[in-house]
Amino acid sequence: MNRDESRNELGILKIHRNVISSISSIAASEIEGVKRVGRDLKSGLMALLGKSFSSAIKVDISKNEEVKVEIPIVIKYGYNIPETANRVQENVRLALEKMSNLSIKEINVNVQGIERG
Repeated sequence: MNRDESRNELGILKIHRNVISSISSIAASEIEGVKRVGRDLKSGLMALLGKSFSSAIKVDISKNEEVKVEIPIVIKYGYNIPETANRVQENVRLALEKMSNLSIKEINVNVQGIERG
């Protein structure tokens, strides 16, 4: 049985990669200095339509039941880049551990740009 699923007396509970991606996106956007999560054309179009689009975040679950997350972010101008990225990593780790009980191997933050706040 994979770590992203658990069994109880009623059956199996599975956590989809999209759920992990959504938790990561929300946790990253909570950090002061993060302008937005993701910067590709698809996420930009979805934002214009007023819809959330978290597939810019890549989630891999290894055979060893470890989770690896890659989060692209845009940081507001004037904020310390490494400090902000470190806070994103920590907040995402805390949120994923609290909400999913998954074993987190890596949280990679890719700063894709700087924009005025």
